Amino acid sequence: MKDRFYIFPVGVIKKENENVRIEVLEEYRDALLRLDDFSHITVCYWFHENDTPEKRKTLQVHPRKNKQNPLSGVFATHSPLRPNLIAISVCKILSIKDTTIFIEKIDALDGSPVIDIKCFIPSLELASDIRLPHWV
Repeated sequence: MKDRFYIFPVGVIKKENENVRIEVLEEYRDALLRLDDFSHITVCYWFHENDTPEKRKTLQVHPRKNKQNPLSGVFATHSPLRPNLIAISVCKILSIKDTTIFIEKIDALDGSPVIDIKCFIPSLELASDIRLPHWV
């Protein structure tokens, strides 16, 4: 197994008031073909403001930064503090114009590098067999 992988941004998240968009780099324009056939996308992005050795070593947190929630391993949370700073959000597409995808919202900061975009296809098999902790 390789001990390192290289990830390159394919775009950037831009947030201005209520206007939220993903600006895809020109070299990935062709990857957008037929994406407008879908209502939602899965966006993988980088928690760029947490990229410090100290924050990458954080392995346990209180979910949602709420001390009332039980201390949990980061793999059991959506915390932006993680060994690898990969974030994933499902977003509703409002429109696509040229290399810009306008989305309803995303739990990301302005300037977050986008590392991948996938069309969202729900899994019917999962819907009936989901278990969540009480704090969710």
